[in-house]
Amino acid sequence: MSASVESRRSTRTAVIAGLGAYVPERVVKNDEVAERLGVTTDWIRDRTGIEQRYVLEPTGATSDMAVEAGRRALDSCGNPEIDFLILATCTPDHPFPATAPAVAARLGFRGIAAFDLNAACSGFVYALSVSAGMLASGAHCTGLVIGADTISTILDNDDQITAPIFGDGAGAVVVRAGVADEPGGVAAYLMGSDGDLLDIMKTPAGGSRQRAAGVGTDAEHSYFTMVGRSVYKHAIDRMTRVSTAVMEQMGWTVDDVDWLVAHQANRRILTATADAIGIAPERAVINVDKVANTSAASIPLAFVDAVESGAFSVGDKVLLAAFGGGATWAAAALTWPELSLAAPYAAS
Repeated sequence: MSASVESRRSTRTAVIAGLGAYVPERVVKNDEVAERLGVTTDWIRDRTGIEQRYVLEPTGATSDMAVEAGRRALDSCGNPEIDFLILATCTPDHPFPATAPAVAARLGFRGIAAFDLNAACSGFVYALSVSAGMLASGAHCTGLVIGADTISTILDNDDQITAPIFGDGAGAVVVRAGVADEPGGVAAYLMGSDGDLLDIMKTPAGGSRQRAAGVGTDAEHSYFTMVGRSVYKHAIDRMTRVSTAVMEQMGWTVDDVDWLVAHQANRRILTATADAIGIAPERAVINVDKVANTSAASIPLAFVDAVESGAFSVGDKVLLAAFGGGATWAAAALTWPELSLAAPYAAS
């Protein structure tokens, strides 16, 4: 082991100490989506690997799911006091102000640092990485990192490209200050972006560019749009490259990685990314069939499924990878800690 690797593993960082997640009660199966789009359930399944998704009722908002996921994460580790909250989301309750302070207040935390982070589907890994930097600074002791998105609020339900793919949900982890080589320690992370890829995933309306460009306010411009083939190509390429770079930082080979937990975009992207990295498909956590693409919530939701199924063991080497709008991408490495769950993410 090199001196630089040894030094990094004793570095102060974020340690995952609690885990929780939440999805809405309403389950939308493929047959409902297929009938609306004029396609078959096989057509959806073959292209995406998705069987169902959870959709928030119109009376709900992203903050509602974020609060529930955050509460469950806090409950799972004895309800510690926190001194910061990061909400990764691209569907905040309002364009202004940020949603995180309201989430913190509803959880009983007032006066703490609380802010939104928008890196789309990369948001959770971005936020986890930012929390590691905050805790490494020594200025903070414990935080709550939440990924939550209500993508259903910006979907055109008649769009064959986007309508079958996305669902709503939230996931959260409690992080505390610790060192990189202990279970749960975020030992390495990298983030990247390329603004030249802005148009492959975008919601045109709702920001200052709408007025400046003279874009109309009709509903069409409020929908999320995606160039599927470009997303597929860039997602695999960027997640593979950033994952390989993080493994190099850690001194890991592909045989050292026990689990790949990538953003649950769709099954084809997940399996192709694992193959490109060189990780056997059975070591890739996949739950996109049950929850669909939940944007910033997807990785913590996958964590919960892996814990509930007994897949993860304490000390397992876990590689995280994500790609999202912006375009953004990120990867992180950690060893799995001993965690319990306060509740499953879905109502029984």
